[in-house]
Amino acid sequence: MKSINCLLLSLIGLLMSVGLAAQPTPLKYRVYLKDKNYNKYSIDKPQEFLSARAIERRKRQHIAIDSTDLPVSPAYIETIVMTGGNVVTKGKWNNFVTVAVIDSIVAGQIGELPFVKKVELVWRQPPAHKPSETHKRDTLINAPAKSKSHYGVGEEQINMCNGNKLHEAGYKGQGMMIAVIDAGYHNMDRITAMQNVKVAGTKDFVKPDSDIYMENNHGLGVLSCMAMNAPGIMVGTAPEAEYLLLRSEDAYSEQLVEQDYWAAAVEFADSIGADLVNTSLGYYAFDDPLDNYRYKHLDGHFSLISRQASMVADKGMVMVCSAGNSGAGSWKKITPPGDAEHVLTVGAVEKSRLLAPFSSVGNTADGRVKPDVVAMGALTQVMGTDGNIRMANGTSFATPVICGLVACLWQALPDLTAKEVMEKVRHAGDRSDFPDNIYGYGIPDFWKAFNEKK
Repeated sequence: MKSINCLLLSLIGLLMSVGLAAQPTPLKYRVYLKDKNYNKYSIDKPQEFLSARAIERRKRQHIAIDSTDLPVSPAYIETIVMTGGNVVTKGKWNNFVTVAVIDSIVAGQIGELPFVKKVELVWRQPPAHKPSETHKRDTLINAPAKSKSHYGVGEEQINMCNGNKLHEAGYKGQGMMIAVIDAGYHNMDRITAMQNVKVAGTKDFVKPDSDIYMENNHGLGVLSCMAMNAPGIMVGTAPEAEYLLLRSEDAYSEQLVEQDYWAAAVEFADSIGADLVNTSLGYYAFDDPLDNYRYKHLDGHFSLISRQASMVADKGMVMVCSAGNSGAGSWKKITPPGDAEHVLTVGAVEKSRLLAPFSSVGNTADGRVKPDVVAMGALTQVMGTDGNIRMANGTSFATPVICGLVACLWQALPDLTAKEVMEKVRHAGDRSDFPDNIYGYGIPDFWKAFNEKK
């Protein structure tokens, strides 16, 4: 620690030369670190950085706590701050700190620190910030139509995967925690039909002091496919699970830094003890075209978000993510993190069970089958911000249909590991004998997956 203290002292003069009084357009950089030395945390005391629930989840699956679980070195963070970096977020699995700086000169000085591996620009101030339409509440009507069906309008999207039979057997997600990482959950806290959704907590990684219930509405629709529990109106695929509502997506720009927020969010979900992660987000084109991905990058490791996602199962969680909605466009392919390893990437089908034209296709650059499975994502029933059900299109909504049912299956088969659960779901697909790059393993039959346990 003496060498670090000396380094801190030597940087005091450097701080003065940086010229903090001048405040030009801020920039954000991802700072990759070489190691986690000078760390006050130890893998021998995981209770200092992981919840009891997270530790128990690892024990149940015989997963060892390792150096990737250790927080980023506080001593290194302190040094970066003294050099002129304002910490925005940090990620322990890939050992980085994201900082805001006043100019590229400061970023260069941070890059010269002896424990820094690489510095990468991930955000520039947009020339004109879009006005937020979600910072005011939508008008509530709260008068959804009712039907005689227990599932209400959600019946078809559940029955397609035989999820209703899991529910009838008593498996509705009770005891399971699902982290939803999205762009916002506008008006969810005021919608009458969603008041019995079990919310375990909320956290905004884009703007920590914001109200996620006044941000974008995309997460509201996603959440409703799983969490709704309003018989006769709509019942989701895991109505008795509890939910962590997390925000990582900045809907007002498309820049690499959103993957830094996502990385922090998934690590938070892990540390709290979530069992599953639903993320209906994907990235391949950015505000700066120089950042755009190419097909060769879809290897599960090129993008930060895919590297992080590829580690989720090794922490004992199941991650379910959207394939993307580029099937009818020029890109066509899945979008990161849909190319990650050991995740369930979900495409969308219509009521006819045929692929929705917009649903992105695989395979990955290294030849893995993607998407993994498909579910109803065309004219999917979701909750709207006015408190009424509406129809929406997107792999974003097929994803939570699957995620909720995976939670129910895992509740029924608690001795399985995360990777074993995902393999069961793939094996239960109606195309599992001949998977392809369009439907993957097909539409999974969750009742079949449950009964094949014996």
